[in-house]
Amino acid sequence: MALVVIVPDRSDGYSDAYIRSRSFSITHNLTKKCEKTKVMPRTTYESVMPAPQFPSPEQALSHTRFCSPFAARQLDADPSLEAPLLEHLHQPWSADEMKDMLAASELANEDTLKRSLRRLRKHVMLRLIARDLNGLADLAEVVETCTALAEVTVDIAVQRLHAWQGEIYGVPRDELGNAQTMIVVGMGKLGGRELNVSSDIDLIFAYAEDGATDGAKSITNHEYFTRLGRKLIAAIGEITADGFVFRVDMRLRPYGDSGPLVGSFASLEEYYQAQGREWERYAWIKGRVISPEASHNDARELDALLRPFVYRKYLDYGAIASMRDLKAQIEREVARRDMHHNIKLGPGGIREIEFIAQVFQLIRGGKDRELQIRPTLQVLELLTRKGLLPEQTHTELAEAYVFLRDLEHRLQYLNDAQTQLVPEDEESRARLAAGMNYADWPALEAELNRHRSHVERHFSQVFIMSGNGGKHALDALWKGEINEENALAQLEALGYRQPGQILQQLVQFREGARYRQLPELSRMRLDALMPPVIQFAAQQPDPDVTLSRTQTLLEAICRRANYLALLAEYPQALELVSKLCGASPWLAGYLTQHPILLDELLDTRNLYAEPDFAALAAELDKTLTDCGEDVERKLDALRHFKHAQTFRFAAQDLVGRLTLERLSDYLSALADLILDAVIRHAWPGLNRRHRDIPKFAIIGYGKLGGKELGYASDLDLVFLYDDEADDAGVIYARFGQRINNWLNSLTPAGQLYETDLRLRPDGASGLLVSTVAAFAQYQREKAWVWEHQALTRARFCAGDAEIGRAFEQIREDILRSPRDAATLKQEILAMRQKMLDGHPNETELFDLKHDRGGIVDVEFTVQYLVLAHAQQHAEFLGNVGNIALLKRSGELGLIPAELGIQVGDAYRAYRTEQHAQRLQGVEKARTAPEKYAEQRAAVRRLWEAVFNSAPSA
Repeated sequence: MALVVIVPDRSDGYSDAYIRSRSFSITHNLTKKCEKTKVMPRTTYESVMPAPQFPSPEQALSHTRFCSPFAARQLDADPSLEAPLLEHLHQPWSADEMKDMLAASELANEDTLKRSLRRLRKHVMLRLIARDLNGLADLAEVVETCTALAEVTVDIAVQRLHAWQGEIYGVPRDELGNAQTMIVVGMGKLGGRELNVSSDIDLIFAYAEDGATDGAKSITNHEYFTRLGRKLIAAIGEITADGFVFRVDMRLRPYGDSGPLVGSFASLEEYYQAQGREWERYAWIKGRVISPEASHNDARELDALLRPFVYRKYLDYGAIASMRDLKAQIEREVARRDMHHNIKLGPGGIREIEFIAQVFQLIRGGKDRELQIRPTLQVLELLTRKGLLPEQTHTELAEAYVFLRDLEHRLQYLNDAQTQLVPEDEESRARLAAGMNYADWPALEAELNRHRSHVERHFSQVFIMSGNGGKHALDALWKGEINEENALAQLEALGYRQPGQILQQLVQFREGARYRQLPELSRMRLDALMPPVIQFAAQQPDPDVTLSRTQTLLEAICRRANYLALLAEYPQALELVSKLCGASPWLAGYLTQHPILLDELLDTRNLYAEPDFAALAAELDKTLTDCGEDVERKLDALRHFKHAQTFRFAAQDLVGRLTLERLSDYLSALADLILDAVIRHAWPGLNRRHRDIPKFAIIGYGKLGGKELGYASDLDLVFLYDDEADDAGVIYARFGQRINNWLNSLTPAGQLYETDLRLRPDGASGLLVSTVAAFAQYQREKAWVWEHQALTRARFCAGDAEIGRAFEQIREDILRSPRDAATLKQEILAMRQKMLDGHPNETELFDLKHDRGGIVDVEFTVQYLVLAHAQQHAEFLGNVGNIALLKRSGELGLIPAELGIQVGDAYRAYRTEQHAQRLQGVEKARTAPEKYAEQRAAVRRLWEAVFNSAPSA
């Protein structure tokens, strides 16, 4: 909904400054604030109600008095407040203006400090209330002003009280003599910069190190900061003749009211590691140091210390149940106290919107640092950008949030009370309707109900209970609560082919040590999962095999409660697991090895979406950058990324969404992307590197070079560099080794790729890296024919593009070199026989790759055609794959055109079968000879036509 800004005519009695500010204050100041917090105003704090129209400042003030009896009482009690209010009504409050007002006040002792702080609050609140009610401020300004007031008053109070107390006890120091400071952490809405106008402030006090003060009257640091904390609470929260600044709530500290008022960093770390509870993680999402400056070393240290407690390294789906339990507790309290009209805690209220945002943060924040932000609306917007919330859901939640927070403020404007409860009396409801610019209360109530219904619906969708809350129909079967005869009958009715064997399998699992040793919560989750697992497996083509594979997966992950929580919370993911396990043992094993991939099953739109490799490269680069200098985290991040993408491709392949060529292209492009990322992120950590960007490139051979990678293909790599530095050879050799280690190393996340570096010049005995010049010389003068065969399927994959172009020129020159056709044939025939001897097939099955008439025969034929004819036909220089090269050979009349197409089709069929067998867990692709008899015969005919000899058996 668009902002409505009314610009009154100058004849209405407004000053020029007021007129100017009225026309741009919402848009300009909101934009500046949102730029500062990286939030676009349109999607974040957009107004949900029109600005009121008043012909004069006096009428605007009258409207303020009507809507806010609290403001009216303040003005009546102290008429001197009215003149500065009208004079500065056009001007938003800033932290600097607040500091200037305090600087001009007398702050000689604790009494004058309290008086000045409370006087400041009166001025701030009156102007803020008037600006908000008269359409000059939006929600962004309101919460920012309240937050700034809390930060300024707390910080000034800490500074003054610390100075005065230090005169008595001296400076608190650690054992090394370093001065210590009290850290004040703002929690809740204060930490999130979302403070409302009558909110209390949730604070936690801390200090870095134990020690003692250095004064004549020395006390421990703990005692010093405890006294300072008590004085701060009094300075801010004590009710005096001048009122209060903010009510202070310290119950979020460790052990709550029964715990110490302040704690050292060591004690905080020990508490949260050993005893921190889920609701405290939720609370600390918004925790933020508000005094001293957040850039202070102690503030950064505290943030780093507590972040691992809040954000788990893994995807934490257990947070859903924890958050649901917390909401249930709130609902019970709401029902007990009859608070259904509470717009914060009641159904469809503010708290439900916050829970939706924060549950995603708790689940994913450890893995995705972008989600470690605090303001609720920013989180919702980010979740939508990441595809975790639908656009419509985001729109409805954001609009509801702004509406409810605006209404919350108008409730609090009535009597400066910390309330979110809609009043019963007609007078207060009339004031609320006027304050929200609705004709009357029924109109406002209808809009309130609309927003709350949206929130309640979205909350239910996010926190939906798995199942219907009752027992599953197969619950008794799983738990062994029915006799064997009935159990067998139930399994048979479901479609299991060997019900006796399946029942024995289930009993062994349930009575096994692994199950019995599970923590109670994990066992309960597994008990809830197994009945639907039995049900979903029964719906697959081979129920027995599907259940066995799915059970193997569950046995592997059952000690990791987080994955059980994921499947329990998302039955649709569990159903998809059954489908994938039933369809492919390879996929089932891949999931078992890398259970983090279960997260990929939650959104089939992403699972089956066409990959955007540019976006994926940017995503991977950001992830690796966020890892800083932590190499282990980078290695795991690379592996998680590769596993996730490979899993997506395999899932698409399984449902028939990918052709063979498209799948190979995807897997090859993924490898290129990862190799490029490895180069860029491995180089900065290299000792003695002499330049910011390496003059280094990776050349891919074999299946990578030909863009024909399969799921488990290794990478044939050659490393080239072109650098004149004196010690370049040593540096790049070390760099090549580092890259190879990054690719091959086994980490908890598995292996990235298995590499083969033997195609480099001089093979295993040669240098790990070569200069471009040395590589060219080797290819011209020393390379064997089989190395030139390999060059037909080689290409630049990653690194320095200039080196890539130089390589492509070398490749072209070598391929176009003149060759004696007869000699070339003999060399290739000898190499083919050598390969055949090295891969004997003692079965009666047809080995699709190595046997005569198979894949290798096709590849050798194409390689011969390229090496023999590239000098005359530039069409052979393109690295376009074997099928396209066969077609070109036919078009050029080098082979029978129809036969070339038949062999291309055979090659495609062989590789498709390879992929299919790989998905079924088969290592060597072999099949009955008659299945591909026609294709094999076509390949043999082409071999005879090209080499003028029939292939040996």
